[in-house]
Parts: sequence; structure tokens; C-alpha cells
Amino acid sequence: MRPFPPLAVLSCLLALSAPLVVPAGLPGAVADQARPSAQPVASRGTGHLAGDDDGPDGYVQGTRKPQTSDGVIGPAARDLPPLLRGTERPARPVRRFRVVPGVTVTRWDEGSARGPVRFSLMTVKYRTPGLTVDYADPGRVGRTAPVASMVARDGAVAGVNGDFFDIGRTGAPLGLGRDRRRGLVHGRLAGWNSAFSFGRGGWPDIGPLATHVRVREHPGLTVATLNSPNVKADQVGAYTPVWGEASGYAWTEGQRRGVRLVQVLKGRVVFTGTKLPDDRPFRGTLLVGRGAGARALTALKRGSRATVSSYVDGQPRMAITGNAFLVRDGLITAVDDREMHPRTAIGIDRDTKSLLLLVVDGRQSFSRGYTMVELADTMIDLGADEALNLDGGGSSTMVARRRGALRVVNSPSDGFARSVANAIAIRYRAPR
Repeated sequence: MRPFPPLAVLSCLLALSAPLVVPAGLPGAVADQARPSAQPVASRGTGHLAGDDDGPDGYVQGTRKPQTSDGVIGPAARDLPPLLRGTERPARPVRRFRVVPGVTVTRWDEGSARGPVRFSLMTVKYRTPGLTVDYADPGRVGRTAPVASMVARDGAVAGVNGDFFDIGRTGAPLGLGRDRRRGLVHGRLAGWNSAFSFGRGGWPDIGPLATHVRVREHPGLTVATLNSPNVKADQVGAYTPVWGEASGYAWTEGQRRGVRLVQVLKGRVVFTGTKLPDDRPFRGTLLVGRGAGARALTALKRGSRATVSSYVDGQPRMAITGNAFLVRDGLITAVDDREMHPRTAIGIDRDTKSLLLLVVDGRQSFSRGYTMVELADTMIDLGADEALNLDGGGSSTMVARRRGALRVVNSPSDGFARSVANAIAIRYRAPR
């Protein structure tokens, strides 16, 4: 145990820090209760994320990348010695309720020298008979919906928001999504591969997962993305009808020259051209190339055979990505301890065979949000051996069935449940 500093030193440190703010208490209800007004503590960014070269915590070569899909730049956390960053006792007794067997939601507030924080934790005993953890979305990759809507559509009883997404543009998630029933929905070969998944053996995992798309007759052709928001320069991306209506030159980030489209249907190339369809449904698989990728697609001639297939490393039953690992093998891997946001994370406690789905409220007077390091530290305190950061900011949402209805458990920073790209859903069917 670290020795305490001399009283005089501790007094000086406390004098330099801001007074501790303790929240008045937890509200008695959840989704249907009026919320305290949000504080104007952050400025809005571009609202667009590029996921090809993102490093830890969204920083690349000294240049800041948005830590949330909405692009808001979060307020900086006060730089305090580690001794003064600890939390006080919860401001109110912990509130806990059971959703279904094996699923419990716990909510509490804490105070700290950096300011008050509100937590919502969903603990899922994933080996409980009748429980299933799955991927959920609105039914089309290029659409968004509130978490409660997606969870209800999936026949689930609880869930949290999932991956970062192309907010304000196509609405598509940046990384991987695999549904137990529908199979692979979207993914990338590289660039946004930090994933939570369930393997075929029924065990959860957190680690890198790549998506592979291949054209059997053209093994040298590299397809970098499947149903991603866009195709990067000199690459080829694939789109299937699960995307929804074609997005035209939004797929090429506005580039109109040096692009090529190849349509594959029933094992044959049925169309090639340089114009991209927009705002209409399509059949088969569309291969879209830019620059060198467009030139590579000229090898696929109309009428020739082309068999397109896709798969994920390890063939997991379900999978979803976030932007960064928080904890690997019990060690913190997050590096940013400055920028505070509402946060959503998922962790695995292998000792208790539990999933830990944590939402930290932020951008509000009663909850300042968390830095990435604080989030990782808390996940370890809760028992996580592995943890992944999911989308945050106004996207951070937890829903659970209570008193016969799906309700929002936390306090989303927008003042309402934002429409997002996908979610982690918990289904339950009572064993017979």
C-alpha cells in the first residue's frame, strides 16, 4: 500500500483542486422522467469519422481524431495526482433490478475531485440457460434507429449502443457486424477491427477480427470493405442488398472520375460501368472501385463468371466492433486521460463468466463523463479481463425491460435517445 503524504502536502493538493461536487441523488424513474438540463461543455466537430488509420483512443500521429461519432471535442479533465483521482462513496445507495434470469442492471453516482459521475452497469451471466447475446440493427446497414427500437426488433430484453458510425451521412457503421441469424452484415479487411465476439464454442472474446471478401475467379483482387460507409482512394469495396438503397457517389466520398462499378448476380458479371446508382434498390453484389481499385475492376468483363464470398476470421457467431481496446489480459491499453465524454464499454469477466456492459453519462451537470483511461480503470475494478470501447457521446444508451416495457436506463446527453447504427442485444427465452 502507498504511504499517505504528509498532511501539509495533502492539504495543499486539495486546495489546488476544485471543490467536490456531490450530485443531489438518483432519479426514481428511468426513461419517462424529466432530466436535468445539459451543460454546454463541448464544441461540435465534423460529425464524420475516418477509420483507416485510427490509433489508440482515436489519436493518429499527434492529430486528434473524434472519440465519438458526433465529433464533439470533450472538455479536458483536470490534471490531478493519482492519489486525488479516487472516488467518494456513492452519493445515494446503489439501485439494482433484475431484467431476466442472468441479467441485472445496477445504477449509481460517484463523486470525485474531477467532478460527479453517473454509471449504469448491465451484468450478463452469459452461460445462463435461455440467454443469447447478439448483434442488432435497423434491418439495413445504411439506416439508423434508437437502441430500444433495434432491441425490440430483435426480440431482445436489453441492450446498449454499438459501433461508431457515419453520422449525418450514410449512417453506416465503421467496422464489423455479424448477426447470429443473418450472418455477416458488414466489415473491413483492416483499419477498424477491434471487436467483441462470440465464437462457435459459445465463449465471448475481445480481439482483432478482419473481414475478407473474395472473388474466386480473381484471387489477386483485394476487396477492402463490405457495406462500409465509403470506399477509400485506390481501393475496392463491396455492397449487398442488406445495405439498402444505393448511395451513389457518397460511396466514393464525392469522387466521380476514376471510379468503376461492377455488378455481380448469380455468379456472373451482369454490368460494368463508370456511373454509380443512387437512391434505388439493387440486386446481387456491387463492387465499387476508386483509382487503382477502379482499374483493377476492368479485369471483370460483362458475362464472365464471378463468385463473390465473404467471411470473418475465426467464423464467430456474432461480432461487433468499437474503436479501441481498453483492457487486454487485465492490463490497461487506453492512453488518453484528458478528454471526457459519455462512454459505453463492454468487458468480459472470465472468473464469474459475466459480460459487463457499462454506460457512463456525461455532458450533464450531474455527470461529467469519463476519459478513456478512467473508463479502462473502472472496467478493471468491475472485474473485466478484457474490455472494448464502443461509441460514446450522445450515442451512449442502455435499455432494459422493466415493468413490462423497454426503458432507457441511463441519461443520454442529447436529452433523448439518439438514432444509431447498431447495438448489442440480449435475448432471453425461458428454458422448457
